[in-house]
Amino acid sequence: MRLPSPSTGPSRSWLLNFSYGATLALGLGIVYVYFTDTRASAHRYIVVPALRMIYRDPEEAHHAGNQALKTLWDLGLYPRERADLDQKGDLEVEVFGHILRNPVATSAGIDKHAEIPDALFAIGPAIVEIGGTTPLPQDGNPKPRVFRLPSQEAMINRYGLNSQGADHVASRLRDRVRRFAHSLGLGNDEAAEKAVLDGIAGVPPGSLIPGKLLAVNIAKNKITPEDDVEAVTNDYVYCVEQLGPYADILVVNVSSPNTPGLRSLQQADKLQTILSGVVKAAHAVERRTRPAVMVKVSPDEDSDVQVAGICDAVWAAGVDGVIVGNTTNRRPKSLLHLADWTPLEEQHLLETGGFSGPHLFDRTVALVKKYKKLLAERPPSLKPAQRQKGALEAEAGKIKAELEAKSDPSPTSEPDAVTTPIDNGVVAVQPITEHPSSDQQPLVDPPQERATDLQSSPAEQDTSDAATQQVENPSTQPPEVSARLEAIREDLDRLPPKEQRDAVDQTESDGQPSSTDQPKVIFATGGITNGKQALEVLNAGANVAMVYTALVYGGAGTITRMKDEMRAEMKRPAGEAHPGARK
Repeated sequence: MRLPSPSTGPSRSWLLNFSYGATLALGLGIVYVYFTDTRASAHRYIVVPALRMIYRDPEEAHHAGNQALKTLWDLGLYPRERADLDQKGDLEVEVFGHILRNPVATSAGIDKHAEIPDALFAIGPAIVEIGGTTPLPQDGNPKPRVFRLPSQEAMINRYGLNSQGADHVASRLRDRVRRFAHSLGLGNDEAAEKAVLDGIAGVPPGSLIPGKLLAVNIAKNKITPEDDVEAVTNDYVYCVEQLGPYADILVVNVSSPNTPGLRSLQQADKLQTILSGVVKAAHAVERRTRPAVMVKVSPDEDSDVQVAGICDAVWAAGVDGVIVGNTTNRRPKSLLHLADWTPLEEQHLLETGGFSGPHLFDRTVALVKKYKKLLAERPPSLKPAQRQKGALEAEAGKIKAELEAKSDPSPTSEPDAVTTPIDNGVVAVQPITEHPSSDQQPLVDPPQERATDLQSSPAEQDTSDAATQQVENPSTQPPEVSARLEAIREDLDRLPPKEQRDAVDQTESDGQPSSTDQPKVIFATGGITNGKQALEVLNAGANVAMVYTALVYGGAGTITRMKDEMRAEMKRPAGEAHPGARK
């Protein structure tokens, strides 16, 4: 027997081990890059069928998929758009003063509890809608409540707005903002959170990503009587107060078919009352920029009278846009280019719930055209709504009113600082500079000027000077007056300089319509499954195309595929790009 030479045996063994290790590392790297790329066909043809096979209950499959995305995000192994074609700018659109990277969004229902917004942003949409969220936690309808119709790539659900409640969802979004602030070196406390929400990072306060927006879908609790409009409005307002600071867009859901009586809120008089309350609450959100307000309407309320009533309520309340539409109570016929219903699917069609799938597309296009005609300009019969005051402007008016009341106690001279109109028009969500310069400063600096910052006329100068003299000489006043004047001094201390308030007001008005006479924004959802359909609905008058069921059946690569199809369609000589797209 011939033994290996000592000089060659260990060397060969080392080289062999190195080769094995390198091959394994290379293989794992290829697998990692492939499976974390949304262009990988495995997401559509392996992952989705595997989930369907393992989890017979569609709801369990949904939870498993979301949990997998959450875990992969935490580990850095999540699917993402590796080839960032959006940077070309060929699909950019302007929505609420923001330049969005593309006109595609995900609809509510995919991420009900704000568990995976970042993972959803990573797969390509410019807008992610989370929710619906109700004020109090509620379980929704009994299970089973979701039914697959795979032969037609459709589904029926009657979730019934199962929600963990506005407080719980708000805490998740708050933690997300604070983690983002911490990543910027700002800390993770309330002050850091406020700085991010006020735009110090130069990103939208909801999405936290340049060129993208976060929408939050809100609804009433099932136990709130739909006939008690005040109680219903309070439900929505509570959601705004809790979730508004963390949203770029608030979506008022009055169209879910699975909550008894909810769609009755689309009656014009009820809807206007609710939407007015939501708009008022949105303008009171303690943030430099305010979230836009949209209302999500049903595809089943499609008569001319119903649509006109909804549009009148939208104009009258100062709402910024409409999402057309939602799932339908109707049961459409099978599509000819797909397989016919199976016997099991025919049984599922008898289930109560909202139907979603490609069958809704033609109706979605028709409804978008109908709403576009009525939302392009304000009806002459409706008076323009008054623009709501910005946060700093309102604070200045409040403090100035207190000063004037102290300097002139006459009842007839008390100013109406709260109700005095500024001009006509409601300011929608404000644009934020998405590429901040190196010398960008926080919103609120220590004030260098005090009472003089309030003057806009000689009369106001005299009034404010008198009040300031009283504040600076409290010893000449009775104790109760001195205490009140000291409180006013503190109010003056917290008021930013006039130049800063003017700058904020200018920021809020840049890129914004100056009045509510501007056309309303329209998002379209229902049956959109490919890029050609997305372009068709955009050409019909929508600003954004939203997907839900297509994502359920197409997997994580759906939106990337749709955008590639849109680009291919736009390049066809006979094709015509949608008006909102930038070339």
